Amino acid sequence: MLKRSLLLLLILAAALTAQDRPNILWLTSEDHGPHVGAYGDAFATTPVIDELAKQGMLYRMAWSNVPVCAPARTTIITGMYAPSIGGQHMRSEVALPAGVRLYPEYLRDAGYYASNNVKEDYNIIQPGQTWDESSNTAHWRKRTGSQPFFSIFNFTQSHESQIRKRPHTKIHDPAEVKLPAYHPDVPEVRQDWAQYYDKISEVDTAAGGILDQLREDGLTEDTIVFFYADHGAGIARSKRSVYNSGLQVPFIVYFPEKWRHLAPPDYQAGAKSDRLIGFIDLAPTALSLAGIEPPANMQGRAFAGRHIAEAPDFQFAFRGRMDERPDQVRAATDGRYVYTRNYMPHRSYGQHVDYLFQTPTTQAWFKLFGGDKTSNAPQALFWREKPAEELYDLEADPDEIHNIAADPANRSIVERMSRAIREWEADIRDLGFLPESQIHSRSVGTTPYEMGHNNGSYPFERIRLVAEAASSLKNDDATLQTISTGFGSLDSAGRYWAAMGGLMRKNDGVAQFHDQLVRALSDSVVDVRIPAAEALARHGTAVESAKALDVLVDLANPEVHGFYVACAALNSLDYLDEIARPRKAQIAALPAIDVKVPEKVRRNLVRLRAKLLADLE
Repeated sequence: MLKRSLLLLLILAAALTAQDRPNILWLTSEDHGPHVGAYGDAFATTPVIDELAKQGMLYRMAWSNVPVCAPARTTIITGMYAPSIGGQHMRSEVALPAGVRLYPEYLRDAGYYASNNVKEDYNIIQPGQTWDESSNTAHWRKRTGSQPFFSIFNFTQSHESQIRKRPHTKIHDPAEVKLPAYHPDVPEVRQDWAQYYDKISEVDTAAGGILDQLREDGLTEDTIVFFYADHGAGIARSKRSVYNSGLQVPFIVYFPEKWRHLAPPDYQAGAKSDRLIGFIDLAPTALSLAGIEPPANMQGRAFAGRHIAEAPDFQFAFRGRMDERPDQVRAATDGRYVYTRNYMPHRSYGQHVDYLFQTPTTQAWFKLFGGDKTSNAPQALFWREKPAEELYDLEADPDEIHNIAADPANRSIVERMSRAIREWEADIRDLGFLPESQIHSRSVGTTPYEMGHNNGSYPFERIRLVAEAASSLKNDDATLQTISTGFGSLDSAGRYWAAMGGLMRKNDGVAQFHDQLVRALSDSVVDVRIPAAEALARHGTAVESAKALDVLVDLANPEVHGFYVACAALNSLDYLDEIARPRKAQIAALPAIDVKVPEKVRRNLVRLRAKLLADLE
């Protein structure tokens, strides 16, 4: 009897503790920049979101940390930057170390009912049961009694796929759209932007419906509400692009009076906060609101709750492979300036991602400027190769079309922000400096995160040194010597970046590093062969070019070399254009998929191969 009474007391104590925690509601939308009235966009029709901003607080500068959904959600659910766990590549799947838990697990342990409606789309293998329910019917109404809840409702109306759906009855007039300076003024672009605004209005209505349900249940004064989007607009040069246009999202929080003591120090109804926040901060903030101290592995800073951390000086961003196109970009903002470091400047901003090219804006824009390498118009730059460094002043140039990184007057800004990125990369042990295949091959028996924190498995600083020199595009003696030394590196990633340095310098690079590139064609690690082969196929002798093409075709076989190597090799063949034509029949005969990777990953190879063969017709 005594034991039973004690058990009942413990259950009652746990219930009282749980009831002493706020409900937390996240309303999220997809592919949706800060194009809402509360952010000063007079063209937007968003009365519900605007009213929430009047009652709550708006964050002037909130970054998604990555301009595409899966790695953005990966960063949110783990509270860890995706490059620190190897999950930065769009459509990938990595394991987490034992003991690393996803934030809903902590909330559930604290007595919360955690529901997700509906999208997950994480680049990780989930280590356990993440949600009480994750489905298109998940709802706080399924919880037990007065159990506190954490609920997400994700609105897909504004997703990229919906912007291009036709026919569409227009509400916002395309003629009234204010186009960004980087987009051409043509009917397709105006139609897509007007339709995007229509879809944002649909999101606003859907958000209003959930808030109405909260009121119907008498829970408004018990619930902290967040509204935010998963990254920038689903139109080319926003989504997938490491610009503020791809990273800044609307972000509004509402604290009822009952829970005002958990609000940020600067919280006032209708206020606008200048604190820099990002998706990396969401998990620790959710835990902090529930009274849970964020675990040490979480890399962000809580901006509300019982464990508020000091505001950061910067928010950081990254880009890895976007579907079928490898890339590596890192960026930082201090709220005014955006500084970008391109580690693959030989690839254009507007790489041919199949899904991106299904949108009318992309097709019309590419048709106008894709082949124009002489125009200096802002609309042409998206289709050009990237500089190594970019700097934009958002106050003077909100559309980010004037790169001021090379201006001597801005040298101190560039140095300050580039130093911040280097410190951040080192702090998280950024795995982007490994070819994607090696993130997986070096992690056999462990996890990418643990491998990345083992200097024997991943000599980060030595690899990054070569990568920085290779991608800087500088040709001074010290830079060229660093690249040359990289060809002799004991670590294959150092040799890979040295070969990339030769490739990125085009004909001059092949002349400078000719013998080393030829030797790299036979490197014991296949990732090193790919950039060497692309360089020699384009800029080598006829004999060297033929041998390089043989190397690339061999490595493009996913059944032999796996998806990641085959993807890189097919990309090189695609960028060689007519040079690859003699190998068309061999490419067509290659297997199309790697069955050893998840279906969501392997589809990229099918699209890439189809595009390459179509171009060689």
